[in-house]
Amino acid sequence: MADKDKFADEMLTDDELDQVAGGNAKQCEADSRFLNSLNGSCDRYGEYRIAFSAGTLSSEIEKGWATVGIKADVSFGLGGFGYTNKYSLNGQEITQEQARQHAMNVTGHHMTESEWKW
Repeated sequence: MADKDKFADEMLTDDELDQVAGGNAKQCEADSRFLNSLNGSCDRYGEYRIAFSAGTLSSEIEKGWATVGIKADVSFGLGGFGYTNKYSLNGQEITQEQARQHAMNVTGHHMTESEWKW
């Protein structure tokens, strides 16, 4: 049996892999770029810098969201992957997209994804 076949039953499915690759660090990368373009409340960070920052950038991102009334809970896992950020408005959990829409409404600065995700 070849080594690659040895672990075939333990391999992640495409959906599971998307969750790992699309976890917290990727969300935070998008948050930092969005908040930077929206109101300059956060610097722009790449996924790998966030993933290996040992959580030190999470407070900056949470403070950026707070400037527009969103409570963000940025929980880093191993290497920043595998967890998802939580966003809430007035104590009610909302999605990342709803948080973005609220932030744009508060600031009056409406952007498309291509305008902030560069």
